[in-house]
Amino acid sequence: MIYSTATVPVNPQGETKLTREQVWKGLELKARDARLFLPPGLCIRCDVVEESATHFVREATIAGSDLREIITLEPQSKVTFFQATGPREGAIVNELFEDEDGALQLKFYCYIGLRGKAPDGPEEQAEQTQFDSDKGYESALLSTLKRTRELLAEGRL
Repeated sequence: MIYSTATVPVNPQGETKLTREQVWKGLELKARDARLFLPPGLCIRCDVVEESATHFVREATIAGSDLREIITLEPQSKVTFFQATGPREGAIVNELFEDEDGALQLKFYCYIGLRGKAPDGPEEQAEQTQFDSDKGYESALLSTLKRTRELLAEGRL
């Protein structure tokens, strides 16, 4: 199994200040259409195909893999992506919270496995290394906040 976590400050010095509501709108938008937040060409399809009071389902093609994800939203606090189909199984979470000093933080954590691959085998170990690298999810959190600031500046948030 792969476990990874990363936390970044939402409002580091020198960046446009974002409110919890603005970050939340960005996270919800990303959950509904990842194309707006991922590098061009990485996500070529992202469609919400089902919606209920408790969750929605999106189907996407990301990095060449077809996925189906069940996504739950805990307003202003947490987005959870359950990997229903695709190369991974498990859950990926983006959570907004205030640290002990009251500063807004954005946290990523996941507990996933690779379908059809040996637990803790070479494929999972390589994935773990990728998650933990400087191109892993800390980078994705920073990219999400950057894109949220861009959408805010464009009046699209």
